[in-house]
Amino acid sequence: MKSKLFASLLAATVIATTGFTASADSSYEHIRNATGKLTYNDTTFLIDPFFAAKNSFPGFEGTFNSQQRVPLVDLPKSVNEILNDVDAVVVTHTHPDHWDEAAAKSINKDTPIFVQNASDQALIQSQGFKDVRVLSDTATFEGVTLSHRNATHGTDAMYQNKQAADLLGETMGVVFTMPNEKTVYIMGDTVWTPDITKSISKFNPDVLIMNTGYAKLLGFEDSIIMGTEDVGKAATLAPNAKFLTVHMDTVNHAVVDRKTMKKYVDGMGLKDQVTIPEDGETVKL
Repeated sequence: MKSKLFASLLAATVIATTGFTASADSSYEHIRNATGKLTYNDTTFLIDPFFAAKNSFPGFEGTFNSQQRVPLVDLPKSVNEILNDVDAVVVTHTHPDHWDEAAAKSINKDTPIFVQNASDQALIQSQGFKDVRVLSDTATFEGVTLSHRNATHGTDAMYQNKQAADLLGETMGVVFTMPNEKTVYIMGDTVWTPDITKSISKFNPDVLIMNTGYAKLLGFEDSIIMGTEDVGKAATLAPNAKFLTVHMDTVNHAVVDRKTMKKYVDGMGLKDQVTIPEDGETVKL
């Protein structure tokens, strides 16, 4: 609390003397999979909390490598440490590797939680949470604007298959903006669609956080999330942006791991633009 108060006072002083806001060390701490802590100005958002212990449940049925138990690795720190200084939670969708029972049991029930739709809101409210907000368009929290962006958790062919469509469901991305701060686009579990191109064009993000494990369903050639080639495509569209690639090395159905991503990034000459954070690593934005 004291550190946040100090940061706010410092920002106010800089505004008064220079006319610009001061960043309070904006950063992204990668926890595991798609779980991370975005500290934006002096407000910390916990993204897609997945707190299960290593090997705690079977691999996802109907997916690649489903014989492996998940998560494949432990959390890099304790849940209490992860929850320290969290002001709000963003749940892009309620698949168990983005919102699980362990998270629901651990997070304070008064914590504000932003979700994509009324269905996810009802689920999380049923778990005892009192402040669950549907991000249908835009919302403001502690001076930060959150904008809902369309995301598609698979290809058209997958959504034309009822079983696959029911499994994939809906998801979202979120853009975080604030005057005189970097614009951050958390793309979420999505494949590349025209909506992704539109979001990049509209917001011109400074930082894009991409889920790039290239996860696979059985019976379909393509992936349900992005992979290496999507990083290259994004870098072409946003050549001045910084990229963080996550959602790797944690769940059974992800085909692309960090080693594969690094080989691609190095080979494409993108190592100065793309960061592949390790679990527990904090990246300054």
